[in-house]
Amino acid sequence: MTYRTIRQRLLLSAGSTLIVSLFLAAAASSQASTTGAYQPDSAHSDASASPNFRPNAFQHHFWEALELQPQDAWSTLRDSFQWQEKHLPADAQARVDKWIEHYRSSPQNIVAITERATPWLAWITQQVSERGLPGEIALIPFVESSFDPSARSHRGAAGLWQFMPGTGDALGLVRNGNYDGRLDVVTSTAAALDYLEMQADEWYEGDLMLSLAAYNAGAGTVNRAQRQAQGQGLTGDYWELSLPHETMQYVPKLKAIATIINDPEQYGVALPDIHPDPAFAKVQLAQPVSLTQASQLLDVSQSALAELNPGLLNGSLDPRSAQTLLVPEEVDTQVLAQLSQSTSTALASTNTPSVHRVERGDNLSLIAARYNVNQQDLIRWNAIERPEALKPGQLLSLSGQ
Repeated sequence: MTYRTIRQRLLLSAGSTLIVSLFLAAAASSQASTTGAYQPDSAHSDASASPNFRPNAFQHHFWEALELQPQDAWSTLRDSFQWQEKHLPADAQARVDKWIEHYRSSPQNIVAITERATPWLAWITQQVSERGLPGEIALIPFVESSFDPSARSHRGAAGLWQFMPGTGDALGLVRNGNYDGRLDVVTSTAAALDYLEMQADEWYEGDLMLSLAAYNAGAGTVNRAQRQAQGQGLTGDYWELSLPHETMQYVPKLKAIATIINDPEQYGVALPDIHPDPAFAKVQLAQPVSLTQASQLLDVSQSALAELNPGLLNGSLDPRSAQTLLVPEEVDTQVLAQLSQSTSTALASTNTPSVHRVERGDNLSLIAARYNVNQQDLIRWNAIERPEALKPGQLLSLSGQ
């Protein structure tokens, strides 16, 4: 709620007890702030005779006290930070400072990554806060994937949270030719936070920094390092462990970027404006739908839908794999309800041809998404031996009949 909104609402209810109490409090604050402690006697009962009297002082202090700082996703995130005031040993702080200098030396990289975070930051921060986790956890995708939900590593990790295939499978993230739950931001975020909490509770007595290390290197590696440290008389917290190089840098990187975001002006970084509310809405669907069809129904660009739904590998949603479609938050709620409740009817009214004539630039993935069919079915129906060698003018059957 903005300062202007609060002021209007208070003016509309000026006769309430609340407004009276606030004015009295402001008046008392104003009187206390004047120089001296003037107390008018009977001969000077007219307060205006006081050299310290300021007729509009209490109104000024009243509105000044109510003035609110503008809220955005960054200020919400900062409010949820829990690690910024924790004192670190000198050698641990030096590891963090090294990465602060690294990041601040290339502020354009921070800007590029935080721009990429725009659709996701507010929602992820909300999910982290609802679990009571430190807000710094919302910045793990900065370290893992540079906030690119389609990111893939050479080792096979994928998505905003960079899940390896085996880990994703163990956490119930569906993977098939049409859908990869590791790339689905909503699904993978829930899995990542579950995983961090589960490891912290199971192995580390709730210590999230140790869980973060295990997220990166595996619990077995961290547990061995912890036992070794404890055998040397140390407590075995994250900063004392001897771990693989990447894992040694993992928490310092996270702490460093959180430190910069906590006070970007100090480090010469300009962060993009991100609204404090999530940038997307979720629609539950029981019928298949392609992004092309959803785009037409919602009057939203197909590229915007594709950006919000990177887990849909072939550009279509199949409820057997995923039931949630993300759409831009500004889409009219009545239109969303129509999509959710009447998808099958709307799609049935679409005239789908029985064949497709290949045009220059076509490929099987695009054709499958356009007509909401499976790419492998297209190959089978048309006995295609070289999917990469489609020719303009070639006719493809869009059904097995």
